[in-house]
Amino acid sequence: MVLTRTFEIWTFVVLGALLVFDLVLVARRPHVPSLRESALWVAFYVALALAFSVVLLAVGGGVKAGEFLAGWATEYSLSVDNLFVFVIIMSRFAVPRDNQQKVLLVGIILSLVLRGGCILLGAAAIEAFSWVFYLFGAFLVYTAVQLLRSHGGTGEEEYRENVVVRQARRVLPISDGYDGARLTTRVRNRRMVTPMIIVLLAIGSTDVLFALDSIPAIFGLTQDPFVVFTATLFALMGLRQLYFLLGGLLTKLVYLSQGLSVILAFIGVKLVLEALHSNELHWVNGGDPVEWAPVVPIWLSLTVIVGVLLVTTLLSLVVAPRREARKRAGQGATRRTSASVPH
Repeated sequence: MVLTRTFEIWTFVVLGALLVFDLVLVARRPHVPSLRESALWVAFYVALALAFSVVLLAVGGGVKAGEFLAGWATEYSLSVDNLFVFVIIMSRFAVPRDNQQKVLLVGIILSLVLRGGCILLGAAAIEAFSWVFYLFGAFLVYTAVQLLRSHGGTGEEEYRENVVVRQARRVLPISDGYDGARLTTRVRNRRMVTPMIIVLLAIGSTDVLFALDSIPAIFGLTQDPFVVFTATLFALMGLRQLYFLLGGLLTKLVYLSQGLSVILAFIGVKLVLEALHSNELHWVNGGDPVEWAPVVPIWLSLTVIVGVLLVTTLLSLVVAPRREARKRAGQGATRRTSASVPH
């Protein structure tokens, strides 16, 4: 079943109106949302995504709906991982809590714009070059390995200023303190930029890296640009409220990186298998498709993604705290034994 152009246009109109409403809401009522307010907004956006999958099921069929759900779950989990970096940046630059809403919203809009550009480039590359799936698959497997190797906590010491932020520090006259959410301020009759500009540069440059990871991942689940873009858009909706809802819980999802590495590796292998199945490269199997290479169905992809996320969340919230408690108990016993030994 093919989605009509009218359906696609109206979908983008409604989703665009939601984004504008969120932007206006933050601009007119800058505040730290309560847990209840954040939970209601997150539940609303999740319910909206699930409702949209039902609409896709009716309009486009089960395959489209399954591709959307798999893409949304993958992008949402990658976006939550993006929140880890946002938390570190906010803490590293001591952003006042009252201004964090605006920073988050700017970060999400930047992420949406960057991912939108990557979606267009990815769709064009897939249309023009049949071998791009090999490249996407290898890149995802490499990203999965790097993510697994770099895991080791979420402390501030993990954040390293990139070249964009370092150059901005050298060139721009930066004031010592913030001036609300303003990007510039006047200090002793001299116009200077506030640290907020550095925060936005840090978040924007980080968004570029996340866009490069997430777009090949979702193209490994569907090649329909409309499904790719809507899944990405729904995954970014509600992240601002999710940031305040989860709070310290984000740092407790200690196994999320491992789970994401498994998902990215799975999608990477899936892409390579699909590339082999429809191979056109003359130096691979003489330019003929590789018959033994299977095509992974979307229901299996969705099952693996949801299963991995459930297992990693359960391990993070149940197993990790118990392990930490046993570790603290062992350290306490060691200190007591050392104290009781006569010197």
